[in-house]
Amino acid sequence: MAENLKIYYYPHSMLREEAKPVDNIDGELQHLIDSMAETMYRAKGIGLAANQVGLLKRIIVFDVNPADKRGDFSVLINPEIVESEGEMVNEEACLSVLEYSAKVKRSAKVKVRGYDRDGREVGIEAENNLLCICLQHEIDHLNGILFIDRISSLKKALYKKRLKKILKRRGNLSNPM
Repeated sequence: MAENLKIYYYPHSMLREEAKPVDNIDGELQHLIDSMAETMYRAKGIGLAANQVGLLKRIIVFDVNPADKRGDFSVLINPEIVESEGEMVNEEACLSVLEYSAKVKRSAKVKVRGYDRDGREVGIEAENNLLCICLQHEIDHLNGILFIDRISSLKKALYKKRLKKILKRRGNLSNPM
């Protein structure tokens, strides 16, 4: 049975670690994938990377469908962006970055390669849409990069200051730091 995993919040050091490639797709990994999806849905997110739940494995789950059509998530194991071009700017938020969103510059078109939960190679092309943003955002996580690393240093400094107040108000969420 899938379980709801603990999401790590910025500035936890786990979010800065680079995830390691998965070399064995087994029952334990299948359980992890289902638990990641369960966690993503409960948190009302559209994507989740394994290091956001404390595991340094190159796995992402995502579902960019409208709210009434969610539940059929996708998974990519060992995803990598193999091609990108263009530029777009969109508002982003993150399950690991509390109470904050900002405009982020990303590639307008990406080609991503990885493996599905059965070990079959998968290729995904996305252009100027939510899937394009989500794939780049989640793959960044696997490389220890957060969307706030892609905003101005002033905006990031202001968020860090605000975060102290948020954590104090929330009782620090027992976030292991």
